[in-house]
Amino acid sequence: MIFIVVKFTVRPEEADTWLDRTRDFTEATRAEPGNLWFEWSRNVDDPNQFVLVEAFRDGDAGATHVASAHFRAGLDAMRPTLARTPQILNTEIPGVEWARMGELDLGN
Repeated sequence: MIFIVVKFTVRPEEADTWLDRTRDFTEATRAEPGNLWFEWSRNVDDPNQFVLVEAFRDGDAGATHVASAHFRAGLDAMRPTLARTPQILNTEIPGVEWARMGELDLGN
């Protein structure tokens, strides 16, 4: 799978509307056949920072995502609200799903 984590730091006045601003992009990406997950979190120490964890089945699915109209529209929607250039980790790892954390395995 292609595994991606992106940190977005937005201007303080934009933080409370970030998830609304990215809603169409999020929904369209989640509907892509090769998308495994696309999940937003808000940093508990910096309310102006959002972390996106996303995964795609393979490189073809990732390339299709980046070439999509909703990807370009999502970038256009985000760009004016950013306080700094986003930081990204992008790597390929084996598998296509989350593994269980053995240290806290509850058996369910």
